[in-house]
Amino acid sequence: MNPVKKFSTLIQLIQFMRPYRKYWIGAMIALLCTAGVTLAIGQGVKLVIDNGFIAGSIEQLNHSIFILIGMSLLMAGGTFIRFYLVSWLGERVTADIRQAVFDNIINLHTSYFEKNRSGEIMSRLTTDTTLLQSIIGSSFSMALRSIVTTSGALVMLFITNVKLSLIIVAGVPLILLPILLFGRRVRQLARKSQDSIADVGTYAGEAIQQIKTVQSYNQESYESVSFAKEVDKAFSIARHRISQRALLMATVILLVFGALSGMLWVGGYDVITGVMTGGELGAFVFYALIVAMGTGTLSEVYGELQRAVGATERLMELLYARNEIEAPENPEDASRLKASLELKQVTFNYPSRPDKAALSDFNLSIPEGKVTALVGPSGAGKSTVFELLLRFYDPSLGQICFDTTDLRQLDPHQLRQQMAVVAQQPALFTSNVLENIRYGKQNASEADVIAAAKAAHIHDFIQQLPEQYYSDLGEKGVRLSGGQKQRITIARAILNNPRILLLDEATSALDSESEGAIQKALSNLMQNRTTVIIAHRLSTIIHADNIAVMDEGQVVAQGTHADLLVQSELYAKLAARQFEE
Repeated sequence: MNPVKKFSTLIQLIQFMRPYRKYWIGAMIALLCTAGVTLAIGQGVKLVIDNGFIAGSIEQLNHSIFILIGMSLLMAGGTFIRFYLVSWLGERVTADIRQAVFDNIINLHTSYFEKNRSGEIMSRLTTDTTLLQSIIGSSFSMALRSIVTTSGALVMLFITNVKLSLIIVAGVPLILLPILLFGRRVRQLARKSQDSIADVGTYAGEAIQQIKTVQSYNQESYESVSFAKEVDKAFSIARHRISQRALLMATVILLVFGALSGMLWVGGYDVITGVMTGGELGAFVFYALIVAMGTGTLSEVYGELQRAVGATERLMELLYARNEIEAPENPEDASRLKASLELKQVTFNYPSRPDKAALSDFNLSIPEGKVTALVGPSGAGKSTVFELLLRFYDPSLGQICFDTTDLRQLDPHQLRQQMAVVAQQPALFTSNVLENIRYGKQNASEADVIAAAKAAHIHDFIQQLPEQYYSDLGEKGVRLSGGQKQRITIARAILNNPRILLLDEATSALDSESEGAIQKALSNLMQNRTTVIIAHRLSTIIHADNIAVMDEGQVVAQGTHADLLVQSELYAKLAARQFEE
């Protein structure tokens, strides 16, 4: 990282600390007080030696010891205040960063998550913020304390004895050189270490999510070996980082205590020859030890601060990631427009597949209050149409209109409020039944939720659950069958009461009996609403007002079921194959 970028990263981190100035000011006051008391203790040591030990006065010794005890009490109180305030600040700032990053992530365009793995994003949101909390609340405090006390001790060294102080100062450049040299390597390795930890989390998360597939193919051993490789890779990088930090600390300690040894030799010679008193040498040794310990702490904390810069950089990348799907400055009110849709000469390439068009010169009109079905072989672009209608992406070429207004002129949030989606793969959250159904309309009453569940023919099943509507469904609804999950999502769509329904083969996971019941519920729901259906079972869309046959990203035929049996060879083949079955 170049110095300008590093400075910019730290400035961004400091922005989150600004709202809590009073905590910083309080911590700094406590820090300065404890630093002052610590430095005063050196003079107390001088008094104890010169007035107590050497003078042989019990009274003066007692007086000096009482002063030292009083200073110790003051230092303990100041340390408590400083530690509490700085630790509180670390927790609060970390929570603010975590919230700000999540708020930005949750609003990012869909294609961002094609290019960035969810496991790595979660690692940044959890591991990196936890690292920051530790550093802001502990390491940063130690660094500030060491800087203040070391600076003060250096001043007291010169006040006590200039000649010995020059010996200490002469060693400073030798100490700073390894800190700067090794610090750069530690920073680079810290970033690699955080990335490798993210890889470990991603791999483990994917294996756990697909645990049934792993076990059904007896691949537990393979996954264990593969995970071990990821862990060893992370460990190897961490080991290299630790070795660099350990070498840095050892080098600094060797140089610091080497300088101290030289200083003690010269100081001892001066005491013997009467140039300085034993108390002055004791005080000087005390301040020199503070400088040595402060420098050692700084060398240790410097590596931690480098990790903080790396973690902050990763978090800021998420925080300032730009949303490519944004509302215009003065969006039109989608609720006042007709619930009709039209795709005009639309060409679209997924960002992850820029060389292959998912839709090419695509044209389709979806009238208000009618049922439009999309059929065709796998990969024809049917699901892509849904993603464009929801404005998860913008087309590369062409235009998509809500009524006569381009979707780019609408607020995406308000646009999506006009729609409800029932996907082929039902999406449930780790929560209870009530919250999963109410997800589409958070202000709905419990009575409204129950009415929607009855319309989706899932109420009787819910009543049999241990806690009925308050029964937890497990991660992604793992405690339900595929058909039960799908009826929950249909109830969610019914509760949402949208103007436009997007149904991606909403009955594909249901048995024949449930399918018939849901078809009735959907038929009632589709009354006077614009409905777009992706159909794999042609039997479910025989009565659609318009069926668009798609192939290789284009509409190759349109019409009713009866018309297409005659006019479209592709549709006739699909129908013949299914109805024969």
